[in-house]
Amino acid sequence: MSADDGDMEPPTGELIHIPLVVDSARDGFRLDRFLVSRITRLSRTRVQQIVAAGRVRRADTGETLLRPAQRLRAGDALVLERPAPREPSVVLDYRELHRDADLLVLDKPAGLPVHPSARYHRHTLTALMRERLGVGHGWEMAHRLDRETSGVLIFGRHGASATTLKRAFIARAVEKRYWALCTGCLAGPVRIDMALGPALGSAIRIKMGPRAAGDGGVPAVTEVVPLARGSFRGAPITLIEARPETGRQHQIRVHLSEIGHPLLGDKLYGLDESRFLAVVDGERGGHSTPPARALAELEAELGLGRHALHAVSLAFAHPGDGRPVRFTAPWPADLAAIMAAPS
Repeated sequence: MSADDGDMEPPTGELIHIPLVVDSARDGFRLDRFLVSRITRLSRTRVQQIVAAGRVRRADTGETLLRPAQRLRAGDALVLERPAPREPSVVLDYRELHRDADLLVLDKPAGLPVHPSARYHRHTLTALMRERLGVGHGWEMAHRLDRETSGVLIFGRHGASATTLKRAFIARAVEKRYWALCTGCLAGPVRIDMALGPALGSAIRIKMGPRAAGDGGVPAVTEVVPLARGSFRGAPITLIEARPETGRQHQIRVHLSEIGHPLLGDKLYGLDESRFLAVVDGERGGHSTPPARALAELEAELGLGRHALHAVSLAFAHPGDGRPVRFTAPWPADLAAIMAAPS
């Protein structure tokens, strides 16, 4: 779940430091406008309070910036200081599938965020990698997985093989395969060709939905193949393989939901969004039910604490020598307990 302010959890007494660099598109911005543009969950009023409290400084000189109207220049490096929140517990672990001079391949567990966010700072994959591999480990992520999605995640060396890998994703030269448990009985293979964009009429900023190409939508295509059928809590479910030809935000989740087969455990696309918003409002302090309990109740209703999506394999040209490679992450135990992987 998400909230508007990273300080909504009780502070731990520790401080975290968020580095921010002014890019050319924000040259000349007021300090408060720059911070709002970079940390969109914060309101202008909240940003001005942070500045007045002396929590923004220059990275090079340590000078504290106290005027919200101060103009910034491209290249200015700032540090925003804030109390460290009490982060939700996650599986602080990952499995290394492969490593050589140009390529690192990990199996990310469900629930572990990749990057810091409003609720997570130390409990992230990037923080865990710094702890295990050292601050200057040099590995750069070539793509992303949602926090609740498990599976294959690849990295290249900063400025070298990482660029090659990112270009391969952009050029659609990476074969991506996901396994997922969806609700209902999917009768046969289906090709979903549906442009996506910010969901129309939704109160949830991150939610995506069908959107015409002339109205902010971008092309999105997913091939879906049923692998096995079963039941969960007395209702039919299908284990599917999804092969996205494009890489849009939440693409597989939205496409399956739009054809009537949302992912098992999907709190955003598998329920009326008012249920999701009720938990978010609780996190913001505007709901009578404690947020942790509200979230637990929602997950108990769904029967699963995360959406049932797993990045099972990636195939691509090795960034070092160009040979074809494929890496596979095993079907995770929590999903195997619902339906075993096909033999």
